[in-house]
Amino acid sequence: MINVRRLTVITLLAGSMLPGIFAQSTSAQTVAGSRNEVQLPSQWDLQTCIDYALQQNITIRKNRVNAQSSQIDVKTAKAALFPNLSFSTSHNVVNRPYQETSNMVSGSEIISSSSKTSYNGNYGLNASWTVYNGNKRLNTIKQEKLNSQVAELDVETSANSIRESIAQTYVQILYAAESIKVNENTLKVSEAQLARGKELLAAGSISKSDLAQLEAQVSTDRYQLVTAETTLANYKLQLKQLLELDGEQEMNIYLPALSDANVLTPLPTKQNVYTSALTLRPEIEAEKLNVKASELGISIAKSGYTPTVSLSAGIGTNHTSGSDFTFGEQVKNGWNNSLGLSVSVPIFNNRQTKSAVQKAKLQYETSMLNLLDEQKTLYKAIEGLWLDANSAQQRYVAAIEKLKSTQTSYELISEQFNHGMKNTVELLTEKNNLLQAQQEQLQAKYMAILNTQLLKFYQGEELTLN
Repeated sequence: MINVRRLTVITLLAGSMLPGIFAQSTSAQTVAGSRNEVQLPSQWDLQTCIDYALQQNITIRKNRVNAQSSQIDVKTAKAALFPNLSFSTSHNVVNRPYQETSNMVSGSEIISSSSKTSYNGNYGLNASWTVYNGNKRLNTIKQEKLNSQVAELDVETSANSIRESIAQTYVQILYAAESIKVNENTLKVSEAQLARGKELLAAGSISKSDLAQLEAQVSTDRYQLVTAETTLANYKLQLKQLLELDGEQEMNIYLPALSDANVLTPLPTKQNVYTSALTLRPEIEAEKLNVKASELGISIAKSGYTPTVSLSAGIGTNHTSGSDFTFGEQVKNGWNNSLGLSVSVPIFNNRQTKSAVQKAKLQYETSMLNLLDEQKTLYKAIEGLWLDANSAQQRYVAAIEKLKSTQTSYELISEQFNHGMKNTVELLTEKNNLLQAQQEQLQAKYMAILNTQLLKFYQGEELTLN
C-alpha cells in the first residue's frame, strides 16, 4: 500500500451511496435517480471521476445548499431597509347573562343595549420603518454578502478536497493494479520453479524438504496475489464512495501507462507553490473574508450605542352590534388615521451592548488567528508534498538501479539452481529480494507521481495523469 500523505483540508465522507436503480447497457450505464437520470461513462479516467464527483458528491451538494441559503440571508438583510406593512383584525363576542343593559364605546359614540350578547370588530392597516439605527442595517448587508462569498468558497474548498482525494485514490488503484501484475508474474515464476524442483527431486539433485519449501513459496505467492487483488477492490470501493456510486456498481478504470517522464518531472520550488496557493486557494480567501466580516461585526455591535429613529403610520376602523348605524356607516364613522415618530436612545441596557462589542472584537482576533493558522497549514501541506515528491523521485532512481542488479543476481541464482548448483534457500532469498525491489520501485514511482501532481494542483493547474 502506498504511504500517501493525508491532506488536512476537509475530512471526507465515506459510505453514502447514490439513490436509484442501476442498469447496464453495452456502451454506458445509467443511474436512475429520484429526480433525473445520470449517464455513467463506460470508462473512468481521472478527469471523468473528478467531473462526476463534482456533480454527485453529497458533501459538495450540501455546501451548495448552504451557499444558496446564504444568498437568501443577503436578500433578507436588504429587505430590512424597507418599511413593514401589516393588516390586523380582531373580533370579540361578549356575553353578560346577569346584566340587564350594557354600555360600550364604539368609535366616538356610546352605545346602550339591552342585549346580553354584544359583538365588536376592529380593522387596522399599519406600517413601520426604521429610519436610522447607526448604519446597522447597511453593515449587516455587507456582512451577509461576505458570508455568502465565504459559503461559495466553501463549495470550492470541498471540491478541491474531493479532487485531491480522488487523485490519491486513483493513483492507489494504479499502484494496486500494477502490483497485481508483479504478483502474477512472481506466482508464475514460483510455479515454474516448483515444476523444475520436482524434476530435480526425481533426479536426486534436491531433497524433499527443498521441494516442500518451493511448494510453500507457491502458496505464499498465491496468497500475496489474493491480497493484492483485495487491496485493489478496496481502493475501487473507496473511489465509488467518493463518487456516490453503489458498491456493487462495476467500474472500468482506465489505467494509463506512466513513464519515467511522469515520475521525474522537475519540481517547482516550495516558495513558488506557496505564493501561488496564497492567491488561489479558496480556504485562504475565505479566511480573509471572515476577517472583513468580523470587522463589520464590531461596527454592528457598536450601533447599539446609537439612537434608533422609526416612523409609523396606520389606518383603522371598527364596528359593533347594538348600534343604530349600519355596518358601512360605522366603518366610515370609526375611520381613523395615525402617523408617529419614535426615537429610542440607549442609556442603560445591562451591559448588553458593551459585551457585544467586546465579543465582536474577540471574534475579530479569532478570525485573524484562523487566517494565520490556515496559512501555516497550507505551507506545511506544500512543504510535506514537496519533500515527499523529492524523496520519492530520488528513491525511484535508486530503486531502478537496485532492481536491475537484483534482477541480474536472481537470474544467475535461478540458472544455477536449475543446474543443481544452488540450494532452495538461496533461490528463495534472491527471489524475495527481487520482489521487494519491484515493490519499492512501484511505491516510489506512484508516490512521486501523486505528490508532483498535487504540487502543480496547488499552483492552480489541473490534476492530470497523462
